[in-house]
Amino acid sequence: MPKPFILHMLTTAKNLSPFDVNMAVDAGWVSATPYINVEASEVRGLVQDAIFSRSPKGLKSTGIFIGGRETKQAMDMLKTAKNSMAPPFEVSVFADPSGAFTTAAGLVAVAEDKLKTLFDTDFAGKTVLSLGGTGPVGQAAAVLAAQAGANVKIIGRQLEKAQRIADMCNAEFCDGKPKITAGADADKAKYMDEVDVIFATGAAGIELLSAELIASAPKLKVVADVNAVPPSGVAGLDAFDNGKALAGSSSGAVGIGALAIGNVKYQVQSALLKRMITTEKPVYLHFEHAFTAARDYIQSKK
Repeated sequence: MPKPFILHMLTTAKNLSPFDVNMAVDAGWVSATPYINVEASEVRGLVQDAIFSRSPKGLKSTGIFIGGRETKQAMDMLKTAKNSMAPPFEVSVFADPSGAFTTAAGLVAVAEDKLKTLFDTDFAGKTVLSLGGTGPVGQAAAVLAAQAGANVKIIGRQLEKAQRIADMCNAEFCDGKPKITAGADADKAKYMDEVDVIFATGAAGIELLSAELIASAPKLKVVADVNAVPPSGVAGLDAFDNGKALAGSSSGAVGIGALAIGNVKYQVQSALLKRMITTEKPVYLHFEHAFTAARDYIQSKK
C-alpha cells in the first residue's frame, strides 16, 4: 500500500503559516504536520526522526518544509537538514521563510520581464533600490537582482541595520562581492537620479515611494510593490497593475502591483511543493530555485 504524503513543516515562529499549510495540502501533501518554535540545534534530530521512520522507498512520500522569518537562518537550517541525511535515507527539503523566497522570486522575475518586454534591457548594470529591504522579502529580492547583474541598495530606516544586512547578503549569497550596499530611508531622495528599478518590500499599509520621488527619477523604468494592504507602498499604484504606466513619471516608468506579483508567487510555491512529490531524487529548494521557476512560469504564459 502506498505511503501517504507527509510534509513535516518546521518553523522558528510560534505559529506555522496557514498560507503555507493550505499551499502544501493543495499541492498534494496529504498531511502538513507543524513543528513550532524550532531551534536550529533541533533540526538534525527532527530530520533524522523523519527519515529513519520509513524505508527508502517510503521516503519518496516524505518531505520537509522550512519556514520562520529570517533569510540566513532558513538557509542555515536547509543546509543542516541536507547534512543530516544518510543516503539512501534522504528526503526533499524546501525553505521559504514567511513565503519570502517565493514572493521575492515573483517580484524580481516580473520586474525582469517588464525590463525586457517594455525597455529591451535586463538587470545587468542597473541600479536597484530595495525599499524596506531589511526584511526577508527585501533581502531575497536584493540578492536575486544582484545575482542577475544589478547594483542593489538595501534601504532601511536604520542605516546601521541596513548595512549589516547588506554585508550579510554579500558574504552569504554573492560570493563575497559587494554587489549590495546600504542606504537610509531618510536619504532615499538622493538616489533618485540614478535608479532604474525600485522594489517596495516594507510593512503593509506604509507608503514608501511618493509621487514626488517618482517624478524626480529621470531613469526610472520599473517599480514593483509587494504590499496588497491599502495604502499602497507606491503612490498611485494599484495592486492589480501589471506594467501600467506610473502617473507623473517623466521617464515612462511602469508599475507592478502586489496581486500581479502574488499570482506568480502562488504558482511558484505550488510548483516547488509539487516538485518535491514528483522528483525521483531528493531536491533542496530555496530562493534561487524559486526564481528559476518564476522565470519559467512567466515564459510559459507568453
